[in-house]
Amino acid sequence: MDPLSKVPLGKTNLRVTRLGLGGAPLGGLFQDVAESEALATIRRALEMGINFFDTAPLYGHGKSERRMGRALAGTERSQFVLATKVGRLLVPVAPGELQPDEFDRPEPFRPVFDFSYEGVMRSFEESRKRLNLERIDILHIHDPDDHYEEAIKGAYPALAELRRQGRIGAVGAGMNQAEMLARFAREGEFDCFLLAGRYTLIDHTGLQELLPLCVEKRISIILGGPYNSGILATGARPGAKFNYADAPPEVMEKARRVEQICQRFSVPLRAAALQFPLAHPAVASVIPGARSVAELEENFRLMSYPIPAAFWAALREAQLIPAGAPTP
Repeated sequence: MDPLSKVPLGKTNLRVTRLGLGGAPLGGLFQDVAESEALATIRRALEMGINFFDTAPLYGHGKSERRMGRALAGTERSQFVLATKVGRLLVPVAPGELQPDEFDRPEPFRPVFDFSYEGVMRSFEESRKRLNLERIDILHIHDPDDHYEEAIKGAYPALAELRRQGRIGAVGAGMNQAEMLARFAREGEFDCFLLAGRYTLIDHTGLQELLPLCVEKRISIILGGPYNSGILATGARPGAKFNYADAPPEVMEKARRVEQICQRFSVPLRAAALQFPLAHPAVASVIPGARSVAELEENFRLMSYPIPAAFWAALREAQLIPAGAPTP
């Protein structure tokens, strides 16, 4: 599969490479990344021909956005597509007042949920300054799980207005669940969704309702978390993570069964994990995070790895892939 082939994003004029770069690790997700390594990773992605970059204010409390802005500075604007998010405002705090979260050594800000119209407009302007960009290509409503009404009545109209003004190119929403995204698809005019972890080699939740709906409405899916927080990268090893926590026994067992078929066909587990979601017509791009140039280059290599049709047939025969899931 060609990581650099470009596909349209929904009904917009944007075209994204099939392989993108997720920016959460570059904001210090679980473990900090040196500034020099973060910038080198983003710049190497550009050199390789990857044009799609995803970030958010939450990632390192502004650190990922700031690094994206620095690394992309000086690049011809038409050469990249940049997505960020709204729904969390960053409130300055003294370094000693930072509350521990999943980001290591974040910037001295406290993320506060705010899906109001005014909050979204403020978040957009603050992101634009950190990124040093006049225009942002894609703006997602970020994890509004417990805030649907405010998100659809406040955040969505703000994004629609920014799109009308031409200040953003696409309106989206990014979540770790498929059900609310399906509701957004029915109640708003969205261009794309960032679906994290819910359409992968071992989790097919998105296939039931969301993906067919997106095909019908021409809404593109950007697939985040293709390794399901780690288990599809490390395999079913002790301490393997799934959905940001220790993988439960049934997930460990499913991953083991997939690994066995991978071993039979000499297919790297991570290659299968990266390539599987892209076979669905709703999925435009997959955006694994990378915290180093080496990880980025490995993802690129694995996306290109030749996988025989017999491998996918074996997964289907073992009932590890649903009948309705297309394969590469």
